[in-house]
Amino acid sequence: MEIEKPNYIPWAKPDFYGNEKSFVNKALTSTWISGGSYVKLIENKVAKLTNSKFALSTSNGTTAIHAVYLTLGISPGDEVIVPGFGFLAAANIAIQMGAKPVFAEVDLETWCMNLTSIEKCLSSKTRAIVPVHTYGNVCEMDGIMELAQKNNIPVIEDAAEAFGSKYKGNWAGSIGDIGTFSFQATKTITTGEGGMVITNGKDLNNRMSLYISHGMLRKKYYWHELAGHNFRLTNLQAALGCAQLEHFDNIVKERMRIHTIYKRCIGNEDGITLQKFLPDVKPVLFAFAAKLDPKAFPQGRNAVIEQMKEWKVETRPGFYPPTLMKHLYNSDPLPVSEEIGLNVISLPTFPSLGDEQIGYICESLLNLKDSQ
Repeated sequence: MEIEKPNYIPWAKPDFYGNEKSFVNKALTSTWISGGSYVKLIENKVAKLTNSKFALSTSNGTTAIHAVYLTLGISPGDEVIVPGFGFLAAANIAIQMGAKPVFAEVDLETWCMNLTSIEKCLSSKTRAIVPVHTYGNVCEMDGIMELAQKNNIPVIEDAAEAFGSKYKGNWAGSIGDIGTFSFQATKTITTGEGGMVITNGKDLNNRMSLYISHGMLRKKYYWHELAGHNFRLTNLQAALGCAQLEHFDNIVKERMRIHTIYKRCIGNEDGITLQKFLPDVKPVLFAFAAKLDPKAFPQGRNAVIEQMKEWKVETRPGFYPPTLMKHLYNSDPLPVSEEIGLNVISLPTFPSLGDEQIGYICESLLNLKDSQ
């Protein structure tokens, strides 16, 4: 079927709402372009928004996880349980610190950490469980928290892709002992690069703040309490984020609109399976994704990505499972993670994506069914 091709549709792009330039200019003219008032403001805004006692900004979502690991004292030989499907920042930082990422299987429908698999991964060396809320879904946190508390293991929610998503009315990231977010350019709220850690634990917060800023107390310059890093967010980035947060409700509304239209267009199509969201989850999608049945798309997911480029649509693959990257990860077989990772395609998702554009994207994808 012939389809009229529009202008190129990117997989993601940042949308700005008016005050981004104004706030960044104010940060510039204040001369406080590293630290400054916007840093504290965005921390206060995120703490209030997520109903958390404490929020600490970081240079990105990965350094947020790194700061948490350091605070928890994760050391060489320790084990950290992470999912077999999802972005692998939590696994990579564990390796950097000499710890071992232990990969738990994920659920075939939600694509999130499977509680039974987590139990199988527990050992005397387990020092943390890291549920990753992939694409904006939220793991079944009640069961995970019950298991973790029973075994006295801290839970670190990697909510990099789920800023704004909720589980039983609670914000993703606010349910575990500590939660981390990413504000990278493709995320729901962006500061270009940037991240955040939230917690209700005062001692955890105080120790993390040291690791984030050279181990120095904020009011005691050049005195190092511990050997810290520089994981700080700049005032310029924080200013951008503060402007974004002014329009957070609208951003959420638009991402939900996009989710709804995609579901309407391809949710009931043979050969395409969408990520399942349980009734307790109210997702705000970082990216919309679908699993392609190889029988319906015999050319394979990677070929579909290339074919979509011909239709002027940028898409992304699913997250490759660690079992395929044997040069880096040592993992037991993860058949579900492999099936998802090799067949998922992520479609364009950003607030200004128009209804007609979504229709075109879906029509283009469906046009590639049963083709070589």
